[in-house]
Amino acid sequence: MSLAEAKAQFIHTWGVSGSSWGVSKTLAQVHALLLVSAEALSTEDIMEQLTISRGNASQTVRELLDWGLIYKELRAGERREYFVAEKDMLQVTRCIIRARKRRELDQMKSSIDQLAALPGNPDDADYRAFHSVLTDIQQLATVSDKMLTRLMQAERSWFWDKFMRLFL
Repeated sequence: MSLAEAKAQFIHTWGVSGSSWGVSKTLAQVHALLLVSAEALSTEDIMEQLTISRGNASQTVRELLDWGLIYKELRAGERREYFVAEKDMLQVTRCIIRARKRRELDQMKSSIDQLAALPGNPDDADYRAFHSVLTDIQQLATVSDKMLTRLMQAERSWFWDKFMRLFL
C-alpha cells in the first residue's frame, strides 16, 4: 500500500467513524485530511481532494474552527485562508470534550434542572417517581460535568498515567 492509499484509507475510516460519534461524514473526513496533511490546506485544496462542494467545504471548515480542531494559517500576500489541524491528540480530545459538553451535557443539564424545579405534590406517587429519576440524572450529570472539566484541564503526564492505569 502506498502512502497516498494509506492516507485515503485513513480519511475514509475516520469519515465512517464520524457518524458513530454523531458528526457528519464530511466533517470527519475534512478533519482527517487536515490531520494527515503536512502542509496547511485551503478550502479549494479540501474541495479538490475530497471532491466536495465549496459550500460543504466552507461550512465544514467553520464547524471545525468552532470546535477548535483546526486553525487558520495566514500567509503574507495571500488572499486565501489556509487551515491546519491540531495534531496533539490530547488537545484534540480536549476540544472534542469541550464542544460535546457544551452542545450536549450543558444543554441536557439545563433542561433537567428546569424540569426538576417543577412544583408538585410530594405525596403523589407519579410526581415522586418523576422527581426521583430527574434527581438521579442531575447527580450523574454533575459528576460527569466535573469529571469532564478535570479531564480538559489535565496535564499530559497525569492524563496518560491515570488512563493507562485504568486499562493495564
